[in-house]
Amino acid sequence: MSESTFRFQQFTVHQDKCAMKVGTDAVLLGSWLRPGSANRILDIGTGTGLIALMLAQKSLAEIDAIDIDEGAYLQAKENFRISPWFNRLYIYRQPFQEFAAQCENRYELIVSNPPYFHHASKPAAASRSTARHNETLPTIDLIDGVKKLLTPDGVFGVILPFKEGMEFLDLAQSRGLFCHRLARVKTVADKPEKRLLMEFNHYFGLLVEEEIIVQEDDHSFSRQYIDMTKEYYIHLK
Repeated sequence: MSESTFRFQQFTVHQDKCAMKVGTDAVLLGSWLRPGSANRILDIGTGTGLIALMLAQKSLAEIDAIDIDEGAYLQAKENFRISPWFNRLYIYRQPFQEFAAQCENRYELIVSNPPYFHHASKPAAASRSTARHNETLPTIDLIDGVKKLLTPDGVFGVILPFKEGMEFLDLAQSRGLFCHRLARVKTVADKPEKRLLMEFNHYFGLLVEEEIIVQEDDHSFSRQYIDMTKEYYIHLK
């Protein structure tokens, strides 16, 4: 998924200005989330705007998206403008900490495919480093900001690698956000979990778990993944 333009069924994502391209993580999160009757959604670290566009396709919500990177801001702004939902998609270039401190809105759904590689060495490109590492948005700042902006019955959805995801789950609970829905994502069935999809809310309760297998042994997409994403991808049926 590295083309400068990526076409989905109902929208197009240009990605020539953005460090992080359209990838499976964002598609998984956008497909897995259930916006329901949410009136207002926030996408933190929107990148190309892909997740915001996916949620716009399956909801009637007004969607705010933020990104600190100028290239990502310009890219998402362009992708929102050419989409069918341009009149309810809004993009802001601002650090999330600043946005959370100033924002008077509250959101029924907050989503993020956040910077996460705090265990890895940094890539050379500065913009790609910002997109992949959590120095500009420490985990505790993300959790506390989300807790402030989430409505009492709201949901926060996030995707992380397994190790970072388990750390995030523990820290979120200690700060008053509780995981109520979790999907363990495996590339293939006989490999360890590679990603965690998680939904949090303000209330401690029953945790519903599931497993998602992305590929078959022959590296073709699994039936499960195809069914999850069939409303978006053009060529998966």
